[in-house]
Amino acid sequence: MLAAVAVAGALVLAGCGGSDSGSAASGAELSVDAAYIPQPVSDSMAAGFLTITNEGDAADQLTSVTSEAGEVTVHETVGGTMKEVDRLEVPAHGQLVFKSGGNHLMFEKLKHRPKQGQSVAVELHFAHSDPVTVKMPVKAATYQPTTGHSGHTEDSGH
Repeated sequence: MLAAVAVAGALVLAGCGGSDSGSAASGAELSVDAAYIPQPVSDSMAAGFLTITNEGDAADQLTSVTSEAGEVTVHETVGGTMKEVDRLEVPAHGQLVFKSGGNHLMFEKLKHRPKQGQSVAVELHFAHSDPVTVKMPVKAATYQPTTGHSGHTEDSGH
């Protein structure tokens, strides 16, 4: 019985070896898109938005975000109330969406105020998967994405 479980486990891990994100062993297959930062109006704070997609069979959790630009915290918005959290789930075969008015990244104690046309690198850390580095372009303060933030929301036009 133990030998069968060990062989099955080895086959599952071997079958996941094609992931380029380095997270294959966890069963999560993570990718990031639709990342951006609206040009901040403050010298010390900014918000960030992105979508983490998990094509894998196992859920994972975003546990922290780091950046040379300053401190980054993860905020969840539920019922119009924002609170800092230490982790958010990235569901199996699903998405974790950060969008204006919803979950978002908060950049605090910025070392310099990013300007439109620049980009800010962040490293996303997960409970089970390898870190993922993302370059977040700085967009106009009024920028509203038209795609990439979950194609099933009422504000996406789908």
